[in-house]
Amino acid sequence: MAKAIHSMVRVLDETRSVSFYRTAFGLEIADRLDFETFTLIYLSNPETEFEVELTVNRGRTEPYVLGDGYGHLAVSVDDVEATHRRFVAAGLTPKDIVDFAPGGKPLARFFFIEDPDGYKIEVLQRGGRFK
Repeated sequence: MAKAIHSMVRVLDETRSVSFYRTAFGLEIADRLDFETFTLIYLSNPETEFEVELTVNRGRTEPYVLGDGYGHLAVSVDDVEATHRRFVAAGLTPKDIVDFAPGGKPLARFFFIEDPDGYKIEVLQRGGRFK
């Protein structure tokens, strides 16, 4: 059986990205692998074994073009409203909270935020299928 272990995103500025993921999601550097032309930085927290892998290509000066095929990462939190308030207080710019209830049946409560490179991250209230 396969087990999801990480998702990789390419970032332009290591310091800026590590700071964002630390401030927003409490992710800390679990491992760092330096190579001649790139660095891999694995971020994690005690909530889960799943990691975010930041790839920094040496010498890259232009922002990455995400295109129209990229989806998003998703995380779940105990209190989406408190998390949203914390993000605003930290100077991050989350979108508004959405109550998604197709056909009047509540399915999800969430908001989106973008990291410094434009990757979208969905922050979902824990519950139901979003554990």
